[in-house]
Amino acid sequence: MVLRLPAVLAAASLAAPLALTAPSLTAGPERALAAAPGRAPPAAPVPDAPAAAAPTAGAPPAAAPTPVAATASAATPTRGAPAAAASAPGAPLPRVTEIRIDKSEHTLDLVANGEVVRSYRVALGPGGPGPKRYEGDRRTPVGTYRVAGRIEGLFHQFLVVSYPNDEDRRRFAELRRRGEVPPGRGVGHSIGIHGVGGGGGVLRAGVHKDTDWTLGCIALDDDEIDEVARRTPDGAKIVITD
Repeated sequence: MVLRLPAVLAAASLAAPLALTAPSLTAGPERALAAAPGRAPPAAPVPDAPAAAAPTAGAPPAAAPTPVAATASAATPTRGAPAAAASAPGAPLPRVTEIRIDKSEHTLDLVANGEVVRSYRVALGPGGPGPKRYEGDRRTPVGTYRVAGRIEGLFHQFLVVSYPNDEDRRRFAELRRRGEVPPGRGVGHSIGIHGVGGGGGVLRAGVHKDTDWTLGCIALDDDEIDEVARRTPDGAKIVITD
């Protein structure tokens, strides 16, 4: 069942119950999912391409269409320019099996059968390179995760990243043993890939990507997260690298 939450998180009150928080477009939902039950079913299957129309009697045969190959873009997108789509505009996009996020390049790639089929520029948390250490460090994690569910209406649409994994928990335990975790902080949770929820100002489409503003999440434009969510089923692999 798709979860529908009535509001996004307030930047100054992430620990409050989600149903009581006021809308906010300036803070990532690091605490938002702790009380969200259940998971949505996998995304709907990608529709088959429509069958070609039968030729009219007596008409000359039409030339066979040239197939469009979905190949990865050779150019590496810069921070100030949108990433190029790997497949031709309008071409059917296969079911995504993996999401790859490169923190240093600020890119998110959709991968199907080992091939990059779409690429986007993203905003991240401002915590810098390296794995997430503890709750509140505003660092986007590094590691291998899964799409663990989705919430419609939270930052437009929110794909839950299965952080923390076992490695994250071991790292946190060691940091805490060494006294490097601030009092009251946990390992962190509620990391996701999401949109901006139709925000204005610095969070309007495209412009928000010029600044890393989340609490450790990965942010796209609203129309982009719609495509990512539509093409990516629950359980798909997410690989985040520096």
